[in-house]
Amino acid sequence: MSDIATRAGLQIDRQLAEFLEIEVLGPLGRDVDAFWTGFAALLDRFAPRNRQLLEKRQSLQTQIDSWHRQHRGQDHNPEAYRHFLEEIGYLVPEPGDFTIGTQNVDPEIATMAGPQLVVPILNARFLLNAANARWGSLYDAFYGTDALQDAPEAQQAGYCPVRGAAVIAAGRQFLDEALPLVGQSWADMADEDDGKLEDEAQYIGKTASGLLFKNNGLHIEVVFDRESPIGSTDKAGIADIILESALTTIADCEDSVAAVDAEDKLLAYTNWLGIIRGDLEESFQKGGNTLTRQLAPNKEYAAADGSAQSLSGRSLMFVRNVGHLMTNPAIHLPDGGEIPEGIMDAVFTSAISALDVENRTKFGNSHNGSIYIVKPKMHGPEECGFTNDLFDAVEDLLGLPRHTIKVGVMDEERRTSANLASCIYAVKDRIVFINTGFLDRTGDEIHTSMQAGPMVRKGEMKSSAWLKAYEARNVGVGLRHGLSGKAQIGKGMWAAPDLMAQMMREKIAHLNAGANTAWVPSPTAATLHALHYHQKDVFEVQKGLGDVPSLELLLQIPLAKGANWCEEEIREELDNNAQGLLGYVVRWIDAGVGCSKVPDINDVGLMEDRATLRISSQHMANWLLHGVCTKEQVMDSLHRMAAKVDAQNAGDPTYEPMAGNWDGVAFKAACDLVFEGEEQPSGYTEPLLHKWRLVKKAG
Repeated sequence: MSDIATRAGLQIDRQLAEFLEIEVLGPLGRDVDAFWTGFAALLDRFAPRNRQLLEKRQSLQTQIDSWHRQHRGQDHNPEAYRHFLEEIGYLVPEPGDFTIGTQNVDPEIATMAGPQLVVPILNARFLLNAANARWGSLYDAFYGTDALQDAPEAQQAGYCPVRGAAVIAAGRQFLDEALPLVGQSWADMADEDDGKLEDEAQYIGKTASGLLFKNNGLHIEVVFDRESPIGSTDKAGIADIILESALTTIADCEDSVAAVDAEDKLLAYTNWLGIIRGDLEESFQKGGNTLTRQLAPNKEYAAADGSAQSLSGRSLMFVRNVGHLMTNPAIHLPDGGEIPEGIMDAVFTSAISALDVENRTKFGNSHNGSIYIVKPKMHGPEECGFTNDLFDAVEDLLGLPRHTIKVGVMDEERRTSANLASCIYAVKDRIVFINTGFLDRTGDEIHTSMQAGPMVRKGEMKSSAWLKAYEARNVGVGLRHGLSGKAQIGKGMWAAPDLMAQMMREKIAHLNAGANTAWVPSPTAATLHALHYHQKDVFEVQKGLGDVPSLELLLQIPLAKGANWCEEEIREELDNNAQGLLGYVVRWIDAGVGCSKVPDINDVGLMEDRATLRISSQHMANWLLHGVCTKEQVMDSLHRMAAKVDAQNAGDPTYEPMAGNWDGVAFKAACDLVFEGEEQPSGYTEPLLHKWRLVKKAG
């Protein structure tokens, strides 16, 4: 750090220290010296515990590796394996019956079901788009995507009436299903006063532009405007159908960003402050004009009784802190070591969010006085307990009531999945969210059992016994301990933003599985996915779900027993892994982009984040370890796929090609992720990515 401030024995990047003091602590009316003294005491208490937890992770992994080496080639013995995991403390006894006690949870999380966005916190424009995705145009979502498979393609530039007619017909069909009228279709309406609802309780009131309704807890605004291009040609004058879409959004400090130093962290915290304070703006060029994006105002309406009411115009915001693993050079401790980044995130993002708790903002985020933090990559209940204690200490530091800070637990590590009830119990009075994630969870599955043998191909993972048990157990354990009506049970991302028709066919499975939220890659996808929540009452689905799958199913290791892949199959798998890895790494290292639409090996754009690297690098490392492939075969795939990725990025004038530049920073990083993958802590990619990104930033 070139410009350092000293505070209570801590060495802090001066800009970061002054940002917190001037922009956050000042408006909060907190004593600056007392804050830094308290922060230093908090670090003195929690930094050593953080290190001890990481040492325990490594100790458990070393014992598991040894066990698998000793039993390699033998038939798997589930009873002996489970006994071993219990003996070393990897599996802990389940708690008795309990129900979570979380209080003051906003309805968007507790009692409403709908889509969720995850957005990189470093990109202000994306952040604003996501926050404003609470409401979305169904007409635009249908018209601009392939969601309506039978709709004709646009026949002209600008608005095409032929395609528009198919969109309008689909919109009317939705209204007939969600808001049925007595004895007629919405297509038969002559104006906004025509027709009577079968369930009159669905009518909420009148907005400045139309009528407001509710179905399955989600609002629908039917816009009437005979002066608009669409409304002027419509029998009833309906110009659009606006759906309540992304109920919640996660502003992500973790897997979808490349944040490696004080400069990056300051941008993250500055953007979070703008969201919480309500004054974040971003200007950009479009069509030769400068446009400025701001947070959307509330939606005002007159209720049926004539009273003035309003609905939030913005998604309810979570912030995802980083996990326990990484440190950051933005702050150095008195012993010279870097601060655990997760502790820094907890303090900084909570301090900023305290402005919302104390009503010092333009709009307000939580109307129930809560701060919502998603905590990823925790391994087991002891680490969840650490987070609970840390949040207690942060509340005390900031003078906030106990359990103001709520927590979302990412169930994406095997030790957490296997001990999920105990993990929930450890945060039972502040938990508001659990969810599953295929990529990270599979990456940890591979790394945990790295020494057991070669794993099945990635495509086969999706039908493996452990994965099905994992997805079902997450919902079942959550429901067993009272999350329904109090917290979100979430499912993972639909990664292909251009394949909306396929999403509409497949993603309703998340609701059928009992999830009351699921991740989508864009505001448009949120509007389309909202249709699923009008079709299904998830809370009713949850009541009818069956038994929780056994732990033994979850602990089945996805080994490729008896597989004898031909050279072409091995090459195909390596190419798939290498292309995905390189396509993401080159943007992370060279451009500092942590999440973007990256073309896959078939040139399909997928929204990728760091979890993609974890599964790809761990899978190749596993096959290398067990002799399925050679280093030469891996390098051959990396070389050929580097050329493919270069071609996929040919239209980017700032892109630096990898093919032939084998000493380039991005290509070296990709190689390290594979060839050093076996040694990486829990198979995480962060240590190597941060190392090489810092090299790149240093020039």
